Formats: sequence, structure tokens, C-alpha cells
Amino acid sequence: MKGNIEERACRLALYIIENKATVRAAAQRFGISKSTVHKDIQDRLSAFNRPLYLQVKAVLDENKAQRHIRGGIATRRKYKGEDAIS
Repeated sequence: MKGNIEERACRLALYIIENKATVRAAAQRFGISKSTVHKDIQDRLSAFNRPLYLQVKAVLDENKAQRHIRGGIATRRKYKGEDAIS
């Protein structure tokens, strides 16, 4: 089971890096909760693969810095009656 968790953490990290995906998008893609994504990345990946962790952390920090902008865009679309971005 330990190997599977480490493998999942690596796959999550690679998916996030390659697609510049958010935690929510990664969780939905892998069928797990956002909490599990955070746990895999923050605790597990940082413990056994530090270089990969630093790469994915950079993407997640960028997403965090931009989330207020995405939220504003989503709100604008909501009130204009446009379809939401998937």
C-alpha cells in the first residue's frame, strides 16, 4: 500500500505540473478529495521526492495567487448567464 500511495503522489504531481492544474481539477481527475491531494503533495511527496515537490509547489503557489481573479471571472459569468468554465 505504501508504494501505491507514493506512486499516486508522483502521478498527481506530474499531472499538476504538466497541466498547470488546480488542486480541485487534480482531485476530480483522480477521483479523490482535495484533502487527499493536499496530503499527498504536502506531506508524502515532500518527504520522499523533494525536487518534484518543489516543482509542483511552484505551480500550486501560482494558482493560489491567481484564484481571486478566477473567482471574479466565474462570478461575472454567473451573473451574465454564461456557462461556467469546466
